[in-house]
Amino acid sequence: MKLSTTFQHFFESEKASGVVLILCTVLSLLCANSAWGSAYLGFWHHTLFGLSIEHWINDGLMAVFFLLIGLELERELYVGELADFRNALLPIFAALGGIAIPALIHFALNAGTPTQAGTGIPMATDIAFALGALALLGSRIPPALKIFLTALAVMDDLGAIIVIALFYSGGLSLGYLLGALAVFGLLLVCNRVFRLMSLWPYLLGGALMWFLMLRSGVHATIAGVLLAFAIPFASRGPAEASPSHRLEHALHKPAAFLILPLFALANTGIVVGEGWLQGLSQPNSLGILAGLVLGKPLGIALLSFLAVAIGLCRLPAELRWAHIVGAGCLGGIGFTMSIFITNLAFAGQVELINASKMAVLIASVVSGGLGLLWLRSLSPARPGG
Repeated sequence: MKLSTTFQHFFESEKASGVVLILCTVLSLLCANSAWGSAYLGFWHHTLFGLSIEHWINDGLMAVFFLLIGLELERELYVGELADFRNALLPIFAALGGIAIPALIHFALNAGTPTQAGTGIPMATDIAFALGALALLGSRIPPALKIFLTALAVMDDLGAIIVIALFYSGGLSLGYLLGALAVFGLLLVCNRVFRLMSLWPYLLGGALMWFLMLRSGVHATIAGVLLAFAIPFASRGPAEASPSHRLEHALHKPAAFLILPLFALANTGIVVGEGWLQGLSQPNSLGILAGLVLGKPLGIALLSFLAVAIGLCRLPAELRWAHIVGAGCLGGIGFTMSIFITNLAFAGQVELINASKMAVLIASVVSGGLGLLWLRSLSPARPGG
């Protein structure tokens, strides 16, 4: 299987983004635990135009990141790995397993307690880190595995978005929500009826939809996903003619080298106090650790195997089940989305947020290390890679 130039560029950008995210996370941890840690953490809570800097990043800039995820998903559905329904079924089932099993593990440990709200934390996969880790293996990895993991991570992100919309939105204001949906409907009319191909009306409408969604109580980042599916995608003709393609191309580098690094700097400033090990022994942290490290590979491999066994889809010729297990381990790198959901699940509970983030970071490192070691053991390096 030969990778397209578009996919190679995407893969390389995710690899670079993963490196930058690691550096920003290390820097944030060092600053938070240094002599000027209080000033560093306090900076993100300074108010700017009515919202804290952290709020602007998590609700504003991350809406742009979610827009990019939506555009990537739209592309995959039209012309990518998800365009062929039968090909799409394997990563879809894998993503469902990778969402359900970690959530069940966390729920089993936290049901009926205040930390039950953290059930969504181990459900997510960080696409940048997962693909960045996979890229370290170079030619040892069949191209089909890179495509499988990308499709899996995109579907996983879609699942996380649905979870955020359904379970992590509060104080619903029906008027603002209907207003946001009305703007979304108007943008769909511009696309489907009038075939308006200029980006500016969609971007201006998207900004209004974001504001209305922010005031509605539904998390404002959902506006980014809705906007992605309102923007026209031209599956025929040159890619440059598609507004969706142009915007996706324009957003890749800002998302990889500005938005996600700022998110990491603002959200991984975890103060490692004396009782941090004790915090990891609590049911919530154990649920996150077990969900990401054990639940992800188990869920991804199990549902993939069941889907193939009953004939709904097939395993690509280049792949073995051991490859799927390795991809499942890399799926346990939760990071961005897991930290994002942590902030929503435990808003205002600083100690619980810190303990959850520490569990996410440790689980992500362990999952990434296990995935790399497992996949590296499967085959020697190929010539030229």
